[in-house]
Amino acid sequence: MELSVVIVNYKVRYFLELCLQSVQDALVDISSEIIVVDNASDDGSCQMVQQRFPIVNLIQNEENLGFSKANNIGVAQAQGKYVLILNPDTVVANDTFSKVLEYAKTQNNFGALGVKLIDGIGNFLPESKRGIPTPRVSFYKLFGKDVNKYYANHLNENESGKVDILVGAFMLMERNVYNEVGGFDETYFMYGEDIDLSYKILKKGLQNYYYSGTQVIHYKGESTVKDAKYLHYFVDAMKIFYTKHFSSNVFYDFMMSLGMKLWYVLKFLGFKRAKKLPQTPKNVLCLCAENDLIVQLQLVKSINKVVEFNNLNDIAQLKKTIIENQINEVVFDNNSMNYKEIVEMVSELKGNGLTFKINPKSTNYIIGSNSSETRGELIILG
Repeated sequence: MELSVVIVNYKVRYFLELCLQSVQDALVDISSEIIVVDNASDDGSCQMVQQRFPIVNLIQNEENLGFSKANNIGVAQAQGKYVLILNPDTVVANDTFSKVLEYAKTQNNFGALGVKLIDGIGNFLPESKRGIPTPRVSFYKLFGKDVNKYYANHLNENESGKVDILVGAFMLMERNVYNEVGGFDETYFMYGEDIDLSYKILKKGLQNYYYSGTQVIHYKGESTVKDAKYLHYFVDAMKIFYTKHFSSNVFYDFMMSLGMKLWYVLKFLGFKRAKKLPQTPKNVLCLCAENDLIVQLQLVKSINKVVEFNNLNDIAQLKKTIIENQINEVVFDNNSMNYKEIVEMVSELKGNGLTFKINPKSTNYIIGSNSSETRGELIILG
């Protein structure tokens, strides 16, 4: 077997369904398996997997064991030469896996690989490629200074090459490498474990790579709810990584700890001040071939107007239609577009205040995320 895809899920039933559809489509010509490790979700995630994706190896934990331990459980059952750690709030293109495997096989001293991640409205996510978060680099990053070193800006987003640190939303490596470095450190419950694993791979003498030849949507806001609990986990992860790899002397350790506490307070106050923007009526353009979807969208209270467009080859006319009808949201029908076309269209149309939703094939909902800072949006149809 060539590839094992390991997905840890916690209470994102609809995003998981979307992810699994795209993963299945991308594995058609690859000897592979899909392993879902569920951390005691109570939202119907496991029932959905059992009913909709019976070939998936579903592991049901009785409690939330965290990201690290759950992934280690999944990889322990994997049979593929390569393992892919993948978040459940992602959408991969139909050729993503074939491309990354081909690239990985041609690289010298291969350790792990990450890809170009974009959020739900098409913006590049800079954490797709990062440098080593040394104490100095991390300290400056905490307060928004000198982020070039933190985000590995020696490569632009469309340039593949060597990087130090990858993000756990999408990490491909050989299974024996994962096992040789001990997998994810289970001291981390959430956040930081991907940095630690990337760094352990480097310390083993292997090289990590960023590959820009494919794009993957990561609905970051869905898995990263910005609240006090998030801040707590994030600061704890920084402390673990710093203590494990860079602890220096009492004074320096004190200053780093003080900086983390100050950052926590400032971020928490920022969350408290943040106000939810009022929802404005949507003018929706539907890229679809199903009249039934048009009818269902017209019944949604938050939608003001629905415009149909089905000529995917005429991008110029599509953009003109968006402007003329003051469109502020585009809905993609997966019954008439594959996931590669959807991902590419999100990237092509990004900007100008547009948001995007996907109607996964054979489902009665549209789903997406309007910001990498907020939770995703699900609208049940019919």
